[in-house]
Amino acid sequence: MLDSIRLRLTLWYTVVLALVIGILCSAAYFIFWRNAVKRTDANLAELAESFLVTLRAELEDQNGTDVFQSAAQVAMDEHHFRDTLYAIADQSGKVILTSLETPSANPPSRAARKVLASDSFQSFLAASSRSDRLFSHIPVTEAGYRGYAQHFAARGKTYILMILQSLHPQNQMMAEAGSVFAWLIPIAILLASGGGYFLARKSLAPVVAMSSQAGRIGAANLHERLAVQNEKDELGHLARSFNGLLDRLGESFDRQRRFMADASHELRTPVAILRGESEVALSQQARSSEEYRESLSVLHHEAERLTRIVEDLFTLTRADAGQYPLQHSDFYLDELIAECVHSARTLAQAKKISLTFEGAPESPIHADESLLRRMLLNLLDNAIKYTPECGRITVACQRNGKEYGVSISDTGSGIPAELRPRIFERFFRVDKARSRSENDGGGAGLGLAISRWIAEAHLGRLELTRSDSTGSTFTAYLPADSEPAASLS
Repeated sequence: MLDSIRLRLTLWYTVVLALVIGILCSAAYFIFWRNAVKRTDANLAELAESFLVTLRAELEDQNGTDVFQSAAQVAMDEHHFRDTLYAIADQSGKVILTSLETPSANPPSRAARKVLASDSFQSFLAASSRSDRLFSHIPVTEAGYRGYAQHFAARGKTYILMILQSLHPQNQMMAEAGSVFAWLIPIAILLASGGGYFLARKSLAPVVAMSSQAGRIGAANLHERLAVQNEKDELGHLARSFNGLLDRLGESFDRQRRFMADASHELRTPVAILRGESEVALSQQARSSEEYRESLSVLHHEAERLTRIVEDLFTLTRADAGQYPLQHSDFYLDELIAECVHSARTLAQAKKISLTFEGAPESPIHADESLLRRMLLNLLDNAIKYTPECGRITVACQRNGKEYGVSISDTGSGIPAELRPRIFERFFRVDKARSRSENDGGGAGLGLAISRWIAEAHLGRLELTRSDSTGSTFTAYLPADSEPAASLS
């Protein structure tokens, strides 16, 4: 049941809303109760002042021996209210008169007599004798009474006026407020939960639509994209991100299909030559040893080429899978370049190409020597293939800050501007002039792809820095790590 995001959002929304409403209602109930208590205290203080004014007036108008008690009874009669009790005590704390003893008082209720005879009232009386003004709660009945005590002077003596007011009306009003909260809160939560579920369903409807549309997208219709209703909100950003993922997947699928087609084409050619040459050799029963040697030479040549293609494919496959570990060691990059130039000089001399290394200062580096050697030989082999006879190839190595720049420049015909972005693609060859022929021992168009991967595996990069009618320059940028190589001698 809770597998649905809509239900989980509605549940969380309901729980949070219930907590908020509960806290707000509790706070409102507490504030309402405190205000009621303050109003009761203010009424008691005002009633006490009015009572004392009436008492003093009666004391001035009456004469006799028991004037104070008579004046107090008159004041109690004039200020008699329902659920209100008066009591006057002398300075010693003895009650001398109560509103229950006035002539006009109704027969005292049982609750009223219980209040004046309770221990709580006696404690209030004792506390009021020590304080000029005192508010206190007297928990005798279920609702209780609010008491107020004030000292006053009359006829040269000090007395204590105590007024008790029942809290039953106040408690009844608070109970009604609580009952209103009790049925109002569940209704509010129920309505809010229904509205929250509707909003969650409405808000997540685009997600459901995108999910359904994404579920229908496969390899056959990878060109389809999710509909973006609002590009500025979060769902629009999600749709754009998913469409970007589909774009990258589509490009990857296209590269994979193109790679498989090119690989099949490149492998088919040497295999066809091997098969055709072997069939020709086997079809003739009597052949001279020279003819057999010629056939075997062709077979060997194509087998070597097929081996190189398979090894290059295997290298790229392991590289893509991240399963080609680098064997780092400390060596000098300038010495490695000199060795590679010396190894490639024979191929260059066969085409009467001038191959020179301008030299470089000591260039210590911490890298995989065999992979860097392969990268340099690939770049040199590529330059030799596409440089015409009597051309020139120049190799240079310079350090720029924290990286080495190894550049190989040739004097070939250059690469057209529209094809330069694709030169590092696998099996890509610019044109027939830069493609493999049967006599030049050319490769399958994997050399630059492997070389770029080697540079990137060393946290560097391989770039075509120049290409025009005068030739091309490839530059490999490799991070210079002189600290590990400082121990070289």
